Amino acid sequence: MKLATFTTDSASELGAVVGQKIVPLNRILPQLPADMIGLIQSWPAVEAAVRAAADSAAIALDLDQVRLLAPIRRPGKIMAIGLNYADHIAESGMGTPEHQVWFSKAPTSANGPFDPIDVPRVSQALDYEAEMVAVIGTGGRHISSADAPSAVFGYCVGNDATERAWQHRTPQWVVGKSFDTHAPFGPWITTADEVPDPHALAIRCTVNGETRQDSNTRHLVFNVWDQLEHLSQAMTLEAGDLIFTGTPGGIGAAMKPMQFLKAGDRVRIEIETLGAIDNPCANEA
Repeated sequence: MKLATFTTDSASELGAVVGQKIVPLNRILPQLPADMIGLIQSWPAVEAAVRAAADSAAIALDLDQVRLLAPIRRPGKIMAIGLNYADHIAESGMGTPEHQVWFSKAPTSANGPFDPIDVPRVSQALDYEAEMVAVIGTGGRHISSADAPSAVFGYCVGNDATERAWQHRTPQWVVGKSFDTHAPFGPWITTADEVPDPHALAIRCTVNGETRQDSNTRHLVFNVWDQLEHLSQAMTLEAGDLIFTGTPGGIGAAMKPMQFLKAGDRVRIEIETLGAIDNPCANEA
């Protein structure tokens, strides 16, 4: 199923997306947690009731009459892997890494699926990176690749938006990857049971309607299961943590001449089965 966080006024609610409708779960099941991390944590106990509510649709709102928010408003961790598609490695002029290359994005970079991406005041080298995002469910430490599928709650579409000038001014990428609004994702979480193979999904990015990235998750160098095995050797993966799984070739920094995002641009990223996010770019207020 497709689980979303949305608002019709100032308060956020949890919803189940069914076609072009959204079922307001907290109104039907007031005992549910108020946020997505709580829902993921309680999923084994509430799944049956949530599915029944979505199926019965006692209350349903038109999807185009609500505002979809980031499915997880403030993730505990946002981890992202670099250099994980062969064509992106080639355009970056680097060799295939022997070990997985990880960095974090600040939780404050989380952004809604249709909300503006800031073009920062301090630099004008904003780039896009289309990525499939895995959302941790059960999580834990020392998860084997064989057990990794059961640790994933679901999947989203994401944009690892990057301030290239800040990324490359030091060897450590965290700050250049962590500007506010630079991790839009959504539009909802598609639960893992609806994604039989996350390594066989078409992924595409357009900027102002022009195709920039066009690939498939089968081209991941380190697949999702290997990623979770590697990360969980170092840290406990917790419910609602986000794993940005890598971007294919076609980034703006690799174009000749380089094509960075500017105010007024629109970045659309779509992934087969998972939906699409569509973010305008705007100068930082």
